[in-house]
Amino acid sequence: MAFPLSSAIIYHKLSLHVFIPPSVPKRVSLSTHFAVCSNEMLSKDLARKGRSRIPCFSKRKFSEEVAERHDFPANFYMSICRFGLKKLENLIAVVLIWVQISSPLPLFGWDSFSISPARAVLYSPDTKVPRTGELALRKAIPANANMKAIQDSLEDISYLLRIPQRKPYGTMEGNVKKALKIAVDEKDSILENLPVDLKEKGSTLYASLIDGKGGLQALLVSIKEQDPDKVSLGLASSLDTVAELELLQAPGLSFLLPGQYLKYPRLTGRGIVEFTIEKGDGSTFSPEASGEPRKTATIQVVVDGYSAPLTAGNFAKLVIDGTYNGAKLSRTDQAVLSDNGLDKNNGYSVPLEIKPSGQFEPLYRTTLNVQDGELPVLPLSVYGAVAMAHSEVSEDCSSPYQFFFYLYDKRNAGLGGLSFDEGQFSVFGYTTVGRDILPQIKTGDVIRSAKLVEGQDRLILPNES
Repeated sequence: MAFPLSSAIIYHKLSLHVFIPPSVPKRVSLSTHFAVCSNEMLSKDLARKGRSRIPCFSKRKFSEEVAERHDFPANFYMSICRFGLKKLENLIAVVLIWVQISSPLPLFGWDSFSISPARAVLYSPDTKVPRTGELALRKAIPANANMKAIQDSLEDISYLLRIPQRKPYGTMEGNVKKALKIAVDEKDSILENLPVDLKEKGSTLYASLIDGKGGLQALLVSIKEQDPDKVSLGLASSLDTVAELELLQAPGLSFLLPGQYLKYPRLTGRGIVEFTIEKGDGSTFSPEASGEPRKTATIQVVVDGYSAPLTAGNFAKLVIDGTYNGAKLSRTDQAVLSDNGLDKNNGYSVPLEIKPSGQFEPLYRTTLNVQDGELPVLPLSVYGAVAMAHSEVSEDCSSPYQFFFYLYDKRNAGLGGLSFDEGQFSVFGYTTVGRDILPQIKTGDVIRSAKLVEGQDRLILPNES
């Protein structure tokens, strides 16, 4: 399996030109040149259009205008102003150079000055993609619109917490109050979507979300105290409760699969797979806190059928069939891969399956163009993301059996912190327990066992359709 890399370079070229044509008054001209290079194009027009000039008239022209206006001899003003204006001219030049270096002038047509530094942080590409498996899985739940509105309002706070120094606690408070108002006003709508057998559990979670120890009221108190650590903990607790409620509201797929894909196994919700890993060379894994070195280690993966029902379904069936028991692992700088020598009669060659962010259903047999802003609901750019390798026959399909744990490293990522392979593979889950084990896995280590510990009731096999 290969991981193609692409590259892009952005550079900023700064230059200061001072020119004194013999026939025109002296001017000091400050210019900024910007250029963008990529593996596809080099924009030269921006360099021309992005040039800004700030002129300063010379003392001579200035004094002549003053003298003319007040009917005084020009040389009189020249003698008085010569020294002061010379100092002023030098000062302006120094100030302009300092401003240009510390805060380069924007490109023509950009409304950069309308964006405050705090908001600029929020516009970073880093904020558009979930950076943890838990966050990605939470965003992928197809839930009630009111619950999604509550979740979005709270998710914004996690971005506001990234702002250094003076954090906008007033905005955070407004977000929590908005979420609280929706939760209170739309209580009936939130609870009526729950299955009958889950209403009691849902009511308990709802009460916890409003007035619980980790609920919205407690979060408001933490924000008023302006303690970022307490806010972060309270926010995580509230979002966990929101996710639990959303999962109760989403008993199955929110879309219909195309008829030609009903021949594949499919997972219509979430499942949990537990791997037991052992060292192939007889060594041990690092001990847990206050524990002994371990001969085996446990990794848990949440597989998401909401966003990748075919890929997750095929994987879950392989686990139930015992396909991965005894499979060897290999390690590269970017991934831990399962054995490629498994029985080729196992599994289905499922079409590439990627659900774009903001879309209602997955796309099949096509990749995403991340450079044009297409981002997946389940991103690869998360440490511990789990995806299927490409088929040996066609990159439009996933391998019938070979999967990998992605070892995301921002230092090796592209612009915006995205993997160069983002949008190219069928991601179907994330490592939620045992992420610390992944860097300890070496080539030759073995999957002793793989079990589907949750989600069997949501796995539909072709003959059950």
